[in-house]
Amino acid sequence: MRFGWLTLALSPSPEEDAARIDQQIEQVCYAETLGFGDVWLTEHYFTGESVYNDALLFAAAIAMRTERIRIGFAVLQMPFHHPVRLAVQLSLLDNLSRGRIDVGIGKGTVFNEYEFIGYGLRSADSRERLEEAQDIFTRLFRETPLTYKGKYFNLHVPELRPRPVQLPGPPLWRSVISPSSFTDCGRLGIPILTSRLPVDRIAERWKLYEAGLIEGGHDEATRTRLLEQSALWRNVYVAESDAQAEDELSSLLLETRHHMMHIRTDLNPADFNIDPVMLNPWTNPAVSDAEALPFILATGSIFGSPKRVREQVAELRDVGVRHLLCQTGFGDMSHEQNMTSMRRFGEEVMPAFR
Repeated sequence: MRFGWLTLALSPSPEEDAARIDQQIEQVCYAETLGFGDVWLTEHYFTGESVYNDALLFAAAIAMRTERIRIGFAVLQMPFHHPVRLAVQLSLLDNLSRGRIDVGIGKGTVFNEYEFIGYGLRSADSRERLEEAQDIFTRLFRETPLTYKGKYFNLHVPELRPRPVQLPGPPLWRSVISPSSFTDCGRLGIPILTSRLPVDRIAERWKLYEAGLIEGGHDEATRTRLLEQSALWRNVYVAESDAQAEDELSSLLLETRHHMMHIRTDLNPADFNIDPVMLNPWTNPAVSDAEALPFILATGSIFGSPKRVREQVAELRDVGVRHLLCQTGFGDMSHEQNMTSMRRFGEEVMPAFR
């Protein structure tokens, strides 16, 4: 199996931001030392989540501090990025990292409308913006000069410099949830990220992706590579005992949920309503903690002693998962607590799957 490390940590106050950013860099370097194959950066703004905020600039910093670990984005919120500038930034990052960049993209958060407002936007046209921007920056990797006239962008680019190391450009990933998205991405040959998928649904979704790959006419080698790359995101916490892990993870997750619900209530505008289709017991503010916590522990988390965690990872392997993204930090969890859990996973769990 292949293991990735994902960060979605919170800095609890502006005064702690600088220290938390330094700790994030240390954690990424430690992930490489432990043998994680890739690190995935999230992108959120204004409230201390994804404390570095600018995932692209932070990626440049860790590219200079690491040698082997691939650096991915899970995901870039495309409405917040000009496609030409993004293509230039990704090309530079690919050069700085010597070809270690992976690019997950999305239409933007479906919960935090205040992030769109901070950029002078609203989310109603976010999918249109994503599609147009994606068309531009992927074409820039393949064809310049490029003249483009669209709804949001009207431009002419003589040439993309520097050229990326990975040709025609860094691999493009998509975050998927609905069954149809698995099939669509398979048809297009796009590697996928997904999260909070119950174990009993994973094999079904992976079969939909494989069916899309076959329908898209991709050869056997490509199908095998993409299926092995397909990534499942889980909260991961390893402690000395099962009971300790459950108690400590539960406390951290509930603190995270309370923060999440508080800022959305305070910062989202009164005219914004979250699409009910996107809600689950964890993200729905009408659902109590008593119901939300068991849901997130069962569908989105791996936790326990090293022995129990090995068993949970083996269960995922047996239903077809070959690439597990491990989020080891939650809320304003201490640096020391995060590093200890990472060490246990890296030294006592990962070797069993090599």
